[in-house]
Amino acid sequence: MNEYREIATPSRTKEILAKHGFTFKKSLGQNFLTDPNILRKIVEAAEIDTHTNAVEVGPGIGALTEHLAQNAHQVLAFEIDDRLIPVLADTLSPYDNVTVIHQDILKVDVATVFKEQFKEELPIKVVANLPYYITTPIMMHFLESKANVAEMVVMMQKEVADRISAKPGTKAYGSLSIAVQYHMHAEVAFIVPKTVFVPQPNVDSAILKLTRRETPAVEVTDEKAFFKLTKAGFLQRRKTLWNNLQSYYGKDEATKAWLQKSLDEAQIDPSRRGETLSLEEFARLSNTMEALK
Repeated sequence: MNEYREIATPSRTKEILAKHGFTFKKSLGQNFLTDPNILRKIVEAAEIDTHTNAVEVGPGIGALTEHLAQNAHQVLAFEIDDRLIPVLADTLSPYDNVTVIHQDILKVDVATVFKEQFKEELPIKVVANLPYYITTPIMMHFLESKANVAEMVVMMQKEVADRISAKPGTKAYGSLSIAVQYHMHAEVAFIVPKTVFVPQPNVDSAILKLTRRETPAVEVTDEKAFFKLTKAGFLQRRKTLWNNLQSYYGKDEATKAWLQKSLDEAQIDPSRRGETLSLEEFARLSNTMEALK
């Protein structure tokens, strides 16, 4: 029996890449983690155990997948790069609880695939080192799907993690903060330096822990209208709420009267900036606008 050697060490990573003649594709945002301690910390932060099913996006050569397989009941990994499918078949061959699905996660009906693939109904946690260029769409895809994802512990650019977990009144707070915090509690678990990746990215990363709320953070009469309003509120950060709302909804007299009445009834000063409004205030304004439509 071969002695066990972790995938994630720099020497083993190099060996695997050489063996399969693998070269990095910049267009896929491929950066492989080469520090087993950080992988252990990620799995710990996600509290992965045999009573959990884990989902990974972009497993690469299987460095994190291996740690998930050693701890979770079952692991589903979605990989878009066909060159990595044979590599994963090789590196993950010791684990019989891993299924690699060769598909673009954004085109997958995750709820259906989870039902088909997971043998037992256990809490589902998404644990992944997400490609930087597509972090937000992947996260929103899971949040908006009918799949019951209990938690996401995902690595992303530190700046994006800061934006998602930001509080009202801060520079980082925006429509992305609201879109995620509406569904999940968000906190930065720890920072990952850029030096532990091959190839080395330009910026540090952060591990963001997102836990699903039992019910959305605020009650809104129309979710679509609420998210439209939050986007409108941040149209141009330096402008007042009033200017942004007019730019977004229209400047004709009827629209202006509707906006003015909504702001008055929701007791929100039109001269404030979008970034000062809490989720509750955006919800109150959205519900008032819907009622007065």
